[in-house]
Amino acid sequence: MFRPMQRKKQQLSEAECLHLLQDIPRGVLSVHGDDGYPYCLPHNHWYNVEDSKLYFHSGKAGHKIDAIRKNDKASYCVFGNAFREDGDWALIFKSVIVFGRIHFVTNQQEALEITRKLSFSFTSDENYIEKEIRSSGQSVLVFCLEIEHISGKLVRES
Repeated sequence: MFRPMQRKKQQLSEAECLHLLQDIPRGVLSVHGDDGYPYCLPHNHWYNVEDSKLYFHSGKAGHKIDAIRKNDKASYCVFGNAFREDGDWALIFKSVIVFGRIHFVTNQQEALEITRKLSFSFTSDENYIEKEIRSSGQSVLVFCLEIEHISGKLVRES
């Protein structure tokens, strides 16, 4: 169902892919948008190593939410840790693409706990996190991307 990688020498192991999902808290979420166009947007995520799923938080309405409700298939791409070797112009980085299906977390307590864990990816300030959850927690929608396929590669621009 999913295509094999063309440049197998650049392929990352599944463990390396999962490690990147844990370390890089931002990526690009792609869903099926209006009129058959892809809709891609930058997004924050939290990778839960216990259930091997990606979690996101969002407002409860908008283009992205409408698209997900119409079609639960999505892809998500992260990339980072870019560097250049001394004296070389080529940028080198690792990227991961995840394919899967999205579902909404309907249990509000579970959604708030996931929001809390996602927030710790960006700050360790518990007071700030709890204040934000108290003020905005009821208007947050949490959704999960269940991974069906994952691939990654080491990219060297040339």
